[in-house]
Amino acid sequence: MKLTHFIGGQQVEADTPFNSINPSNTDEVIASYPAGGKAEVDAAVAAARAAFPAWSMGSPELRSDLLDRVGNTIMARAAELGELLSREEGKTRPEGMGEVMRAARIFKYFAGEALRRHGQTLESTRPGLDVEVWREAVGVYGLITPWNFPIAIPAWKSAPALAFGNTVVLKPANPTPAIAHALATIIHEVAASLNAPAGIFNMVLGQGGVGSAIVDHPDVNGISFTGSQGVGAKVGLAAMTRQARVQLEMGGKNPLVVLDDADLERAVAIALDGGFFQTGQRCTASSKVIVQDGIHDRFVEALAARAKALKVGSALDPSTQVGPASSDTQFEQNLRYVDIATSEGGRLVTGGDRLSLDTPGYYMSPTLIADTNPDMRINNEEVFGPVVSTVRAKSYEEALELANRGNFGLSAGIVTTSQKYARHFKKNIRAGMVMINQPTAGVDYHVPFGGSRGSSYGAREQGFAAVEYYTQMKTVYVGD
Repeated sequence: MKLTHFIGGQQVEADTPFNSINPSNTDEVIASYPAGGKAEVDAAVAAARAAFPAWSMGSPELRSDLLDRVGNTIMARAAELGELLSREEGKTRPEGMGEVMRAARIFKYFAGEALRRHGQTLESTRPGLDVEVWREAVGVYGLITPWNFPIAIPAWKSAPALAFGNTVVLKPANPTPAIAHALATIIHEVAASLNAPAGIFNMVLGQGGVGSAIVDHPDVNGISFTGSQGVGAKVGLAAMTRQARVQLEMGGKNPLVVLDDADLERAVAIALDGGFFQTGQRCTASSKVIVQDGIHDRFVEALAARAKALKVGSALDPSTQVGPASSDTQFEQNLRYVDIATSEGGRLVTGGDRLSLDTPGYYMSPTLIADTNPDMRINNEEVFGPVVSTVRAKSYEEALELANRGNFGLSAGIVTTSQKYARHFKKNIRAGMVMINQPTAGVDYHVPFGGSRGSSYGAREQGFAAVEYYTQMKTVYVGD
């Protein structure tokens, strides 16, 4: 596949010096893509700015229809999109299909929200006046998205932006441009069929300079970024310097607490799901499991056995349970953290190996590291791979204190049969999302998503909360 930019309702061709590689078979090139830069970003922002008045002031029914049709088209093409996603990102075919369907549902959800942009009418304190409070579109949004959910995250940023009358410039992640291109193609097809203003949705492919050009552009009114803390801090500072809106999602080191009273089989299943599925490449993955002494040894033994039995393989192999890392960079990072953890005193219970399979790929055995202490790097830094560490706790109180350490606060979970501890945990854990007897990974598309501390900055994403970020309030006084 030779990919293009999308600017002003047109596919813009350019030389394609960069490739996306199949992580299940590194001999296969999925797509080549162009090296966009400031000129392309300038053109995309100008197109988005030109489209904004007609799009924002037009009927919300057009916006609703467009998003609904995008959702329906994604569903109709789910099989081919799911396969493309799995080939390019490395998720198993069921995981790829699941993400595609999630993206479709997001567009259809915001099709409804486009018609529900509420306002208020209030009585003034002064006789003869009424007060109206509206929500209105902000302008042009720059969206910078990661590779681990390469269609769902562009969906949950672009759908609300478009629903509430804004226009978009998207910069997708370098490892997964083909699935982003497929999404952009669908949006453009639907927009053209409805005679929507050209330029409501634009996409520029390229390296990091594209993201910087979007963040620094004076005509971009808001930035929504998902990625690392280091890059997120730079994005935030640059956006705030010119007083643009900014929303940052920057990952997590999500604790799962397992108490003595937990059902062992259920606790192991929850940890297995949260730690290893989707190759651990989820910002909500439970890569740090805090286990109370009374159940610790049995838990570690059982989780190790379940992890060792997982089938690692090609994303499209029906028997595969854990696919490859998405890139060589991520693969090497996973292995490096295993070395760091064991050098600091952690005990490698299972996994940690490079695997040689039928095709060359970024294959790694699911890894469990026990006997770690809370201050080790493995318990404080995001690995983003199929690597889980365990920490002992003598009591619930100690487990809660350990879970609240560190600079992340995205998702946290507890496995217990005690309503007392479950109730206390959900009120006292410092995280934006709390899971009771559920994996820390796995959230619905119609409710707010986001964390506390260093995991998130700005308004929440997804669901009914998205209106806060993608609209601004206007207060109008109406006299006789």
